Amino acid sequence: MKEKEFKEIMTDNLKDLNVELTDLQLEQFYKYMNIMIEWNKIINLTSIVEPKDIITKHFIDSLTILNKIHKNDTIIDVGTGAGFPGIPIKIAFPTTKIVLLDSLNKRIKFLNEVISKLQLKDVETIHGRAEDYGRNKSHRENYDLAIARAVAPLNILLEYLMPFVKVKGTCLCMKGSNSKDEVLNSKNAIKLLGGELVETGEFYIPNTDIKRNIIQINKIRNINNKYPRKAGTPSKNPL
Repeated sequence: MKEKEFKEIMTDNLKDLNVELTDLQLEQFYKYMNIMIEWNKIINLTSIVEPKDIITKHFIDSLTILNKIHKNDTIIDVGTGAGFPGIPIKIAFPTTKIVLLDSLNKRIKFLNEVISKLQLKDVETIHGRAEDYGRNKSHRENYDLAIARAVAPLNILLEYLMPFVKVKGTCLCMKGSNSKDEVLNSKNAIKLLGGELVETGEFYIPNTDIKRNIIQINKIRNINNKYPRKAGTPSKNPL
């Protein structure tokens, strides 16, 4: 896809989100897409490889939570994969401070190249597991916002995210079309992890019939030091 066409499609989709990007920001997204397409030939970053699909299903989808983010937030993106939603948020809001956490080192190498080529500042990549870094003093209760996109069922995901968030901070969980059961199954986890369900927002990705949900949970108190449990335990024995 030529850059001009890319910018036109991005701009058209962004109108529905009431988001405006500069020409430089659109150039960064275009570079990001092309780096991802090239790397995807070597390592499996995404099954979505068509430029128009990358725009809607990765870039625009990631930016649907912008209205819940402040421009100076400190954010950790847990299980970031190919950088979603963390890098799109960073491009759109350059003054945020972002940490990208992923358990696969190959993806971290890809993310480091993206950060370098796009000349992004205040972005850190971490190769590791959420359960381990959630106990690390440099990261525990250190963030305004913890985000994740399609990482795990909510009652598991919250044990990954909540330890990173400050009291009065927020977890944003980006989910597919059916999240009601996940919310119901997570009542115990929310309580144990010091959280409070604020809202679930259901919407369609602009110009598609793809339904999404954003589950927002605020942290209202510190959590017990036994959380997160050791690596692997949350998925085997959810709260």
